[in-house]
Amino acid sequence: MPGKERIKVALLFGGRSDEHEVSLISATSIYRHLDREKFEVVCLYINRQGFWRPVESPLESLEDLNQGQFFPFLPWSLSSGTKGFQADIYFPVLHGPGGEDGTIQGLLELAGVPYVGSGVLASALGMDKIMCKAVWRAHNLPVVPYFPLTITQWNANPQATLGNINQQFSFPVFVKPANLGSSVGITKVKEKDHLAKAISQAFQFDSKILIEKAITAREIECSVLGNENPQASLPGEIIPSREFYDYQDKYLENKAQLIAPANLPPKKIKQIQDLAIKAFQTIDARGLARVDFFLEHESDQIYLNEINTIPGFTAISMYPKLWEVSGLTYPQLLEKLIHLGLAQFQHRFTLISSSKDTSPASKLILIGQKK
Repeated sequence: MPGKERIKVALLFGGRSDEHEVSLISATSIYRHLDREKFEVVCLYINRQGFWRPVESPLESLEDLNQGQFFPFLPWSLSSGTKGFQADIYFPVLHGPGGEDGTIQGLLELAGVPYVGSGVLASALGMDKIMCKAVWRAHNLPVVPYFPLTITQWNANPQATLGNINQQFSFPVFVKPANLGSSVGITKVKEKDHLAKAISQAFQFDSKILIEKAITAREIECSVLGNENPQASLPGEIIPSREFYDYQDKYLENKAQLIAPANLPPKKIKQIQDLAIKAFQTIDARGLARVDFFLEHESDQIYLNEINTIPGFTAISMYPKLWEVSGLTYPQLLEKLIHLGLAQFQHRFTLISSSKDTSPASKLILIGQKK
């Protein structure tokens, strides 16, 4: 881009969650696909203890990533007097709690800098399966029947809780932590005698879980892109190689079939796309999300499963694959996401144009814009 200054993009990756390794894989893929003629890429690694450190790239070994000086938060300025970390826009590639749940987004909001993706509210809702389903259900969007449970409720009376669940559901059921992604901590329970063990296991990952009716269904995913007027990709289908599409199937064995686009009639494709956009807008999401569905075999009913506001960007991830089959290449998708982040920042901080306006907000809006 002769004569044009490149946009400086900071990749944030790693984090304290159980999806630390997935974040490294996603960040590596994004790092490799960003167009260097348009973007200058800098990297920030967050270790498992939650400390931050500028690094050369996510391609470094774990040993190299974890060497050197770390900071409690993003080192915009350093007490030693050296120049602080700066970028035009921040790209969080953090999966799970501490990155996808609104916490990093809140930090970036406080810093007054542009970033890719949803804000605090949508990120928090998207991470919390129970709250997200409650919001969707309040807007009459279809969700599978579920039973929310806190560890306090469970410890108070496990037998009464098991009785309530057994009354409400026939088996099998799924037991899921409320605030984890990548299918971490999920168990499919086929017999009621195994339910208590699955509940105890889920509570190892979160203090709030849900028990959900297991339905016989196709697993359909749809990518959403945009801010106020989002678009939906062609849907794709996951055919697990195991009992269900769990963490091992997703990232370790690599045996699941990813069909993009899914073999669906045009009417069903339109229904899924429309519902994906509604799910996205209902939680006030921005930038990107992958919406996951169940398409029940017996009834042909579509159910919302969950929404991922920072979906995986690995080589096998559905989010970029679905946009590729919908006509948007991986580098084009990344460019679009960065510009959507800058546009959202500008929208949030735009003031009535005035050459005499010297308020802090009028200066914030200059961040990320090219001279």
